[in-house]
Amino acid sequence: MPRAAGSASSGSARRSSTARPTSATAKAARRASGKAKGAGAAEATPAFAGFARTAPAFFHELAVEMNRDWYQANKARYEREWVQPMNALLTEVGRALVPAYRGLALMPAKVMRLHRDVRFSKDKTPYKTHIGAVVRVGEAELVRGGAAAVYVHLGVDEEFVGAGIYVFEPDQLARWRRAVVDKAGGELAKVIERLRAAGYRVGGHDDFKRVPRGLPPDHPRADLPRMRGLTVTAPAIPRGLLHQPALAGWLTGHGQAMAPLVAWLVRHVG
Repeated sequence: MPRAAGSASSGSARRSSTARPTSATAKAARRASGKAKGAGAAEATPAFAGFARTAPAFFHELAVEMNRDWYQANKARYEREWVQPMNALLTEVGRALVPAYRGLALMPAKVMRLHRDVRFSKDKTPYKTHIGAVVRVGEAELVRGGAAAVYVHLGVDEEFVGAGIYVFEPDQLARWRRAVVDKAGGELAKVIERLRAAGYRVGGHDDFKRVPRGLPPDHPRADLPRMRGLTVTAPAIPRGLLHQPALAGWLTGHGQAMAPLVAWLVRHVG
């Protein structure tokens, strides 16, 4: 322990040093405390055991009730039967996908809000009848341009697992159009071909009807520049697997298969 300067005695120096740690020491202590808390939080995440067989009833009941009082009375049920197991599932899958995204960061699992944004919608029902959750690559938002390594959608209307970018932001769209007609576009075309041959659906959404100005309509990849986004959808979840721990392994396998397409988007589109 360092000695105090000036005429202070060594005992006084020890008391002073103990009572008032240096700024560097305090910062180090705070960092250590933060790491300990983070490790504890990670350990506290339970292993995925499957969604309860009673869980789907929540969304069917919500679709009928669709009011705040019912939701508030059943919120703890939603957290227990859907949010907690979904976090456990995607935390497990996210960790398993790290090697498939070497050099790229995977963000923690995020469960989307159940409340709908009705400001600009004719449909004013306040709640979604599904749960959506994602593991993103990087820090961008999923809907507003971020790439999803895995997106899981479970509920009344449909169930699916996918990845990619649903809608490109304007700057991403410009980079996309440059990349797909260049050498990198040939690499992507091969990835898409392999995925489709393996039973995955790959494509855009609400695509432009015409090839952008400046590109020949007969370009061998003329369908790609017309896309507003690019996603890949995995085959249907096998019957009954939703309620089994094995869902995590199934999801990891498809996440690994979809990773080359997502990594291409991150590197060339952003």
